[in-house]
Amino acid sequence: MRLLSILMVVAFLGILAVPSLLSAEEFRVWGGKTDDFTDSKGRVWHGAQQENQSWGGWIEKLPRIAEVQTLTADAQAQAEAAGYDVELFYAVSWAQFPDTVKYQFKTGDGVFDVTYLVGEHWSPNNRGFDIFIEEDNVEPLYVTPSKDEIDIKTYSSIEVSDGTLDLHFAGNAETGAGDLNAMFSALEVVPAVGTAVDPKAKLTTTWGALKGSRQ
Repeated sequence: MRLLSILMVVAFLGILAVPSLLSAEEFRVWGGKTDDFTDSKGRVWHGAQQENQSWGGWIEKLPRIAEVQTLTADAQAQAEAAGYDVELFYAVSWAQFPDTVKYQFKTGDGVFDVTYLVGEHWSPNNRGFDIFIEEDNVEPLYVTPSKDEIDIKTYSSIEVSDGTLDLHFAGNAETGAGDLNAMFSALEVVPAVGTAVDPKAKLTTTWGALKGSRQ
């Protein structure tokens, strides 16, 4: 009976460990596209012009599409130095103000690092908006870089407790910019370092502790 009780405890802990395993999934999309893209590191970036996918998608209103014709040599070097293929910056998903861009990832509960990537196709240092993640304004009064330049911003330790990670890009006249059309080129969501739990390791440790208590 004692052995049976121990096995039941281990099985129960295994069930508890499942959400930790699910929250280890990574999510990536690239703007202005419907097809998936596999980058040079083998990472899959889903086309952002989709909704109701198993991984998430845009919500409320389909974003518009724009192409970035060229990138400066400095912009290409910046992308490569950060570990991103330059292809990710050649298109955007955007909204014509006062419309906004809303996006959602079905992450499950957990803590995540979110990276925002953008290439400016038209409005040099004159596109202003706010970036909201989980309804928090993480980048108030943001202004995009010069034409043909890029920007990469990471927001760490974003906590999700309702199963979905929500992003919202909304033009803000307080930026003083003449262009309030919010946009993105790519979005990346990965579990924050140190938050993922390996269920097998957890069960091994628990079994060892229970076994030791019997000796």
